[in-house]
Amino acid sequence: MITKKQLMDFFSDFGRSLLLPIAILALTGLLLGISAALLRADIQDLLPFLKNPIIFYILTTIRSISGKAFELIPILFAISVAFGLAKKEKEIAALAGFIGYYMMLFSASLMIKTGLADTNARMLTSVLGINDTLQMGAVAGMIAGVLTAFLHNKYYKIQFPIAIAFFGGKRFVAIVVIIWSAILGQLLPFIWGPISMAIEAIGTIISHAGYIGVFLFGFLERILIPTGLHHIINQLFRTTVVGGSFGGIDGTLNIFMAYFGKVDISQLKPFTQFLGQGKMPFMMFGLPAAAYAIYKTTPSNKKTKVKALMIAGAAAAFVTGITEPIEFAFLFIAPLLFVFHAVMAGLSFVLMSLLGVGIGNTGGGLIDFILYGVLVKDSKWYMAVIVGLIYAPSYYFVFKWYLTKKHISIDTSDEELIPQNTGKANNIDNIEESIESLIISGLGGRNNIDVVNNCLTRLRVDIIDKTKVDRALLKATGALGFVDSSDTHIQVIYGPKVEKLASLVRDIL
Repeated sequence: MITKKQLMDFFSDFGRSLLLPIAILALTGLLLGISAALLRADIQDLLPFLKNPIIFYILTTIRSISGKAFELIPILFAISVAFGLAKKEKEIAALAGFIGYYMMLFSASLMIKTGLADTNARMLTSVLGINDTLQMGAVAGMIAGVLTAFLHNKYYKIQFPIAIAFFGGKRFVAIVVIIWSAILGQLLPFIWGPISMAIEAIGTIISHAGYIGVFLFGFLERILIPTGLHHIINQLFRTTVVGGSFGGIDGTLNIFMAYFGKVDISQLKPFTQFLGQGKMPFMMFGLPAAAYAIYKTTPSNKKTKVKALMIAGAAAAFVTGITEPIEFAFLFIAPLLFVFHAVMAGLSFVLMSLLGVGIGNTGGGLIDFILYGVLVKDSKWYMAVIVGLIYAPSYYFVFKWYLTKKHISIDTSDEELIPQNTGKANNIDNIEESIESLIISGLGGRNNIDVVNNCLTRLRVDIIDKTKVDRALLKATGALGFVDSSDTHIQVIYGPKVEKLASLVRDIL
């Protein structure tokens, strides 16, 4: 029987596995925003050189290619989910993820063509040359990825007799994935109809809930951050019919990117209310003000280190919309402030919708604010600034009052970045050792580490014995905080630099 801990671990890993395509789409979204803005008639009248045939062709090509990338979301999910959930030999799982996705939809199309399954035209689409297959969007990629990862983890070490040994191990993964994907594809035309209706019902309930639904989305999107499950609710809205449909395209982000620059922004505002606009007041104004309040309430002996941390965190939130360096700074020492923050996030989404703002994409920082707000006619970007100017003092005074009243301050290590020795056997005496080696030591050493992964801001590690983890040593390497997902899994928050650190750690291991 599956335990609650196992279920939470799965969803945490699943949410993390969605981050790779999200990162890819973030960059293509920026390219789309820039190219679409430069192709606007008023911008080209202001900058006549943009009308040059060669420059115009380059811009239209960039916009077309960037927009096309969003059509690949189901494929990217199939690959990244298989990759992220695989325990070992991840590259084999990633390849099998694509194979599973394709074979599942191809098999479904064969069953549909028999006429045995009751499907209507609205449920059908064409994918990668497969005609009349199920219109499942990103959900198909998620299903294929999970199935592939399960089969991969079960069979990638399988051994066969010498006569057929060639087909064992990693090679067997693709074979078994094809078999089970084909079987699932035969069944999907019979079961996808009710599932699709259920998903649409969820979207309908939320859309009919009006501003209450918008508030719940914004609140859940923040409050779930410590678990990593916020990525799941985000992707449901951004890539499936839960977020709505427009012109035959499902999902708020898909719709926005497909039609941005092609239709008036007023037609897209029902979908942008679940996108980056709702984040801007608290990301660009609220959290930087909270960071200043944290610094002001910090004891004098800690101010220097806290100042550096808060400046970096505030800059990341303001410019790019990466908020975890600040959020994890107060999440564990003042959880009630995080609840306040989540409520304010929900209100922010509601206010942006109520005021008729139309700013898309997902970042919520200055870059998206300019590309998809300031440069877009009738986006009402100034409303985000007005609300932000209210959010800044609200965050500052609430944080300052609470931290002062409770005598709470950010816990910083008294050691330098590379510590001498904290007294534990697994620490090192050589202060010249690299930071990645220190991280490994802080995690209990090589023999205590099973799997090392990372998301945008966290090092996610499966470990053998959590008692061997030296949190003081990890903090000395720059860790901002920790999330204990289970007895064998720990998340170490480093902020945006985690990608490089994780790569260095994996290189040593």
